[in-house]
Amino acid sequence: MAEIQDKVGIPIEVATFIGSSPIRRYAEDWSGDFLLRTTESSVKFARSIGLEVMYVTEDTTRCDPETVKRLYKTAIECGARAIVVCDTCGHVTPAGVTALIRFVIDEVVKPSGEQIRVDWHGHCDRGLAVANSLAALAAGAECVHACAIGIGERVGNTQTDQMLVNLKLMGISPWEDQDLTSLKEYCETVSHATGVPIPKNYPVVGDDAFRTATGVHAAAVIKAFRKKDVELANTVYSGVPSHYFGMEQIIEIGPMSGKSNVIFWLERKGFPADEATVDRIFQKAKQSNRTLLDHEIMECLARDSHPSVASAD
Repeated sequence: MAEIQDKVGIPIEVATFIGSSPIRRYAEDWSGDFLLRTTESSVKFARSIGLEVMYVTEDTTRCDPETVKRLYKTAIECGARAIVVCDTCGHVTPAGVTALIRFVIDEVVKPSGEQIRVDWHGHCDRGLAVANSLAALAAGAECVHACAIGIGERVGNTQTDQMLVNLKLMGISPWEDQDLTSLKEYCETVSHATGVPIPKNYPVVGDDAFRTATGVHAAAVIKAFRKKDVELANTVYSGVPSHYFGMEQIIEIGPMSGKSNVIFWLERKGFPADEATVDRIFQKAKQSNRTLLDHEIMECLARDSHPSVASAD
């Protein structure tokens, strides 16, 4: 890394990792003194060859407070200017994140007298990665680590896309003014490149994120569209305004739909919504166990163009 830094002339911050929790120490037969010696030698070496150091304690959320203090204190004294608090196994809850970040800032960073950046790195084993990352920022962390669509070990890391969505909707500067209309394209590009699929019900960028076929829900959305109020249509049954992210509400037709779904679908596609056609599509939907596909709806329309002729003996 030092050689690359010299060749390109761009400062590089090296991430120096070490397992910290009693669980890891027991598995590895590591002593506390071993952790301190290793921290000191690695951070000093990186600084001696001109690299900035980001010091990372793996499994921080399951580490005892005294070891947390000793490791970060040693790293800072040896030249690290960024420290990372890690939930490597997706163990912690938002309340725990808040307590831990405040502990590190109050007990380590402030007493050091140095300008230290505090990062948060979380995993999603309990489904709390985004909530924990938001809690870390609120508690004083300056940066959170994340990956597109949450790609990572086991069930993954904090989701970059979901963090961006929440920071924008929470009005956190500078993200409140960030153009995120290409967010879905970004996630799909990553999905295609890595072979990691995006579930249909994945928040915001999943195919079903802004779809509805339920009669009551769709009726409210349709009424909003009739008022020519896009903002209303995109929020009446969604906590995420779809147009902020380059998408729109989609009304489908299924067994839980009302006739208003059918009428709206036909009007949006430019087809006449006469009573007979609406009723035919509506009845087909009621007999289905899922939402109708476009070609199934079109088959109902085709009957108008090619009526059946009964033969007589």
